[in-house]
Amino acid sequence: MIMNAKLATAIAAAITMSGTVAANAKTEMEKCYGVSLAGQNDCAAGPGTTCAGTSTTDYQGNAWKLVPAGTCADIETPAGHNGSLEPIES
Repeated sequence: MIMNAKLATAIAAAITMSGTVAANAKTEMEKCYGVSLAGQNDCAAGPGTTCAGTSTTDYQGNAWKLVPAGTCADIETPAGHNGSLEPIES
């Protein structure tokens, strides 16, 4: 019985530690241009704007949003283009 209690304690500790490691692991992010809604960009909204939240149109090509790395080009927008790792020329 004592051996089972020690085993159960060890398993519980391992599960707790693995959950902590997973919670502390950060998802890598990348800038994705042309995917944010007006006023919801993270930065770089072009001339006449300052930074975050300053894009003036939906899916503005020179405004970016942070997205999980590797997903940008797969984001399809109603504007007829996918996300881009570089600013989208209008």
